[in-house]
Amino acid sequence: MTDLSVAKAVSRPGFDVESVRQDFPILSQTVQGKPLVYLDNGASSQKPTAVLDAMDHYYRQMHSNVHRGAHTLGDRATAAFEGARETVRAFLNAPSTREIIWTRGTTEAINLVANGLASKLGAGDEILVSVMEHHANIVPWQMLAERTGAKLIPVQVTPGGELDMASFDSLLGDNTRILALTHVSNVLGTVNPVQQLVAKARKFDAITVIDGAQAVPHFQPDVQALDCDFYMFSSHKMFGPTGIGVLYGRESLLDAMPPYQGGGEMIERVSFERTTWNTLPYKFEAGTPAIAEAVGLSAAINYLNTLDRVAMEQAEQELLARANALVETVPGMEVIGTAANKVPVMSFKIAGLHPSDIGTLLDQQGIAIRTGHHCAMPLMDFYGVPGTARASFAFYNTLDEVEQLFTALKKVQRLFS
Repeated sequence: MTDLSVAKAVSRPGFDVESVRQDFPILSQTVQGKPLVYLDNGASSQKPTAVLDAMDHYYRQMHSNVHRGAHTLGDRATAAFEGARETVRAFLNAPSTREIIWTRGTTEAINLVANGLASKLGAGDEILVSVMEHHANIVPWQMLAERTGAKLIPVQVTPGGELDMASFDSLLGDNTRILALTHVSNVLGTVNPVQQLVAKARKFDAITVIDGAQAVPHFQPDVQALDCDFYMFSSHKMFGPTGIGVLYGRESLLDAMPPYQGGGEMIERVSFERTTWNTLPYKFEAGTPAIAEAVGLSAAINYLNTLDRVAMEQAEQELLARANALVETVPGMEVIGTAANKVPVMSFKIAGLHPSDIGTLLDQQGIAIRTGHHCAMPLMDFYGVPGTARASFAFYNTLDEVEQLFTALKKVQRLFS
């Protein structure tokens, strides 16, 4: 029987977007009587048939609880589940599967780390984050600072949407205990120079925590090359199912951290006098895990491995370049975030139009985007706007869809004028 969760990927050289689109059944539908143009990938990406089939196969052929079942289905489920962990380890180039923790998503992973590092902080210690962070990489650190007496210090960004290196260098110092940064901004698309920033933080013995939620859909990170202490991401943003995410953590730090939740699987032995913890990674995985979702995430990674990743990234950059070229065709349109190194995310405003109105009227033309503050209120405050419209592209989007977006924006503009 084929184990879909650990099947080896067969690479497809080159990149044929029309062929790839056939792998995503949801893209063939119509919305509001128009062909769907899905440009809300930064919020959640669509799923290829390979993921749907892998999860269906799991439920039809092997569903059972994992690790302790003394029967065939339990063995099948455990093999698929732990095989998925190995797939993730290889994807991140982590040294060991002991360093791969299943979570519900990026948000839970950050909260797990923040909770586990509480004993390392005290009054006067500093936690550095950036102004471009998602709320999930701000609020847990605020809560930790309140508990410990530490200070949360924001690193500034430039008007173009890049991390202000002068601000970073001036704030990083002997009191810095934690550096928590996004690899890629969900609003700006900016790719931060994480390897360089981690190296600087390492000189002050700061613990480095990298939010990779917006990075993994576009390129493959290498945690050993980055040399970060923690890296986390969510499955549903990288073409896998919802409800599961990944925390990579340096083994020595995970070993020293207390469990995040108590219950089954994370224990070694329980008595009323004393409970001892399981070994890594299970120490942080209380209760029945998201088994089918792990299988689905593994299938998503294996699917990505079938693509020519260099050609895929080039295709995405062509989408962004075409979108940037078309901005000048919409009077009053302004892009928020013009970093030199960015993934295909375009946040924008149009003079005289509210972002919510833009989103609603685009939907009537079959085009899905996101509007609002994008869980990045401090960044909105920096730019002096209540929110933006955001078109976020994936490799299955086409240049024709970029053209349709801008044709629709001009139509919206004419309607309001």
